[in-house]
Amino acid sequence: MNYDRYNFSPGERILYLGFGAVLDAAIAWTFYRSLPVFFILLIPSEIIFLRHIRQNLIEKRKYELSLEFREAIMAVLSSLNAGYSVENAFIEAGRVMEGLYGESLITEEFRILTRRLRSNEALEKILLDLAWRSGIEDIADFAGVFSAAKRSGGDFTRIIRKAADSIGDKMDIMREIRTSISARKYETKIMELVPFVIIVYLSLSSSGFLSSLYHGVTGTVVMTVCLALYATGFLMAEKITKEAEKV
Repeated sequence: MNYDRYNFSPGERILYLGFGAVLDAAIAWTFYRSLPVFFILLIPSEIIFLRHIRQNLIEKRKYELSLEFREAIMAVLSSLNAGYSVENAFIEAGRVMEGLYGESLITEEFRILTRRLRSNEALEKILLDLAWRSGIEDIADFAGVFSAAKRSGGDFTRIIRKAADSIGDKMDIMREIRTSISARKYETKIMELVPFVIIVYLSLSSSGFLSSLYHGVTGTVVMTVCLALYATGFLMAEKITKEAEKV
């Protein structure tokens, strides 16, 4: 599995295409009150919405894998302390992860690891492959250090303990950051709905107030500029939030 890609299931695709169509309908009605505009914007809206959802799902999956990988490394460390060899410690950690998480990302990865180990592939090669496929910095760092230690005959118990502590500290910081900005994310979502709410309110309470904006070239240009400004603000807010989570 390449964690930088996400393939929608048929059910997910239908669901998100439906959401995209609803979003397109909201934009077409709010800014243009035009059925032709709905059909003109339908395909671009669906493409942009699916890309946005796919990126969010990729980031969510990577975050979950990072959390689970830290627990797996702790399980490997426990197995090493119990006297297992390095390879068997990873196999035993896979069993622990299956009991802890059931069907999950890390469980599937450790099943793959176990099969490849039993096919006599080198453990460091398997870990480097996971690091490449996941695109996660912590896993890449661990795989690199482990591979170097394997070649030089380092103290694996000490290395894995240090890696687990490092990943744990980083995950704790990430949790604190996510908690601290969760309120800001909620406020951002509300602000993103404000333009729609204002226009709907004015349309219902004073229908003639906005009528000139939905007729003629001037009104279309004005509303298009408003839509462009809204889209720019939305993208900036999303980018700022994502960057804050990466700090």
